Amino acid sequence: MDNPSAYFNNDAIVLGILMLSIGLIFFTSSKKIGFWAKFYKFVPALLMCYLIPAIFNSLGIIDDSTSNLYHVSSRYFLPASLVLMTISIDLKAIKNLGFKALIIFFTGTVGIVIGGPLAILIISTFSPETVGGQGFDAVWRGLSTLAGSWIGGGANQAAMLEIFKYNPEKYGGMVLVDIVVANLWMAIILLGIGRKNAIDKWLKSDTTAIENLKERVTNYTKSVSRKPNLTDYMVMLGIAFTAVGIAHWGADGISSYLTTNFDVFNDKSSSLSSFTSKFFWMITIATTIGVALSFTKAKKYEGAGASTLGSVFIYFLVATIGMKMDLSMVFENPGLILIGLVWMAIHAGLLILVAKLIKAPYFFLAVGSQANVGGAASAPVVASAFHPSLASVGVLLAVFGYVVGTYAALLTTFLMEGASNL
Repeated sequence: MDNPSAYFNNDAIVLGILMLSIGLIFFTSSKKIGFWAKFYKFVPALLMCYLIPAIFNSLGIIDDSTSNLYHVSSRYFLPASLVLMTISIDLKAIKNLGFKALIIFFTGTVGIVIGGPLAILIISTFSPETVGGQGFDAVWRGLSTLAGSWIGGGANQAAMLEIFKYNPEKYGGMVLVDIVVANLWMAIILLGIGRKNAIDKWLKSDTTAIENLKERVTNYTKSVSRKPNLTDYMVMLGIAFTAVGIAHWGADGISSYLTTNFDVFNDKSSSLSSFTSKFFWMITIATTIGVALSFTKAKKYEGAGASTLGSVFIYFLVATIGMKMDLSMVFENPGLILIGLVWMAIHAGLLILVAKLIKAPYFFLAVGSQANVGGAASAPVVASAFHPSLASVGVLLAVFGYVVGTYAALLTTFLMEGASNL
């Protein structure tokens, strides 16, 4: 049903607004001198692609709740972009990134696990009613859904809701915290990308492996580079969306097989139920297809701009993610929002501390965090903002986060329950 508070509810019009915004952002960011050159030196274009739709949504010009554009971009454009951006993947170079990427990823997970109970303890010192509640209204039960979302994804979040039976009438408040805090943190991460060199200098990080990966992909692209023609574009789109179709077909089949043949997957209170998520299997299959194609002659389509075409889909996805952010919601439930902000601050602080200690690049910090908090929809977005060749690192970590999400969220919830009873 259309939301009368939004000025534009027609998706064709909203699409036009988003594409006009993206077009203007890229036009202005291409300027080498003047105001815009100085502006984009500090504010990445990717952040603006996220922020402007958020502003439009906050002002009531457009409304995510009445739009199907995010569904289209996340279910069709995202897997297509993953195929196009992994078609030239260099697995050996990714392996050479070393263990720091995994260390930072797990640090992000630990930050979420300990951040929840610590946030409860901190807030309870001056506002115990904010973290209180009895029975199924207990706040820790609701916060379990945030743990599921911020370590794994939507399916893990749903599993936590089913396991801990939080009052459905109050669940909307937790969704609000999820959207506001996670999106604010993503905006901060994107802002940091514009200052990545200064951050890496402060971290004293060794970016050699990342630069080598970028250089290897760039050199390969140059070696096969050619002026693309209509046939190239049609073949690349054919490859990408055939893979999307296969990914959806496989996801439907696997999910159906698991729920039909194994009762444990039908039990919403089981940690295994999250593996029936079609989105998880869709992302996994699309990425696998892209990696498989990198061992074939299809890899040469990188020279015709495969990753560039994939980036087009990624930027549109970013704009639709931005649509989900209503900046005015920050003030609707300040108590719960504060819990989320403290929680995320602990996650961020631990990441920064460990990155400083092991001299990990900002790239690992940004992508490791988003692989936890944002999942497969935003980790490759953040990774590709550093360089298109790095998108595969983001999605591989995000898929891994999905696997451990439910188990880590269960641990987080038990710790939050204990903190609430102190």
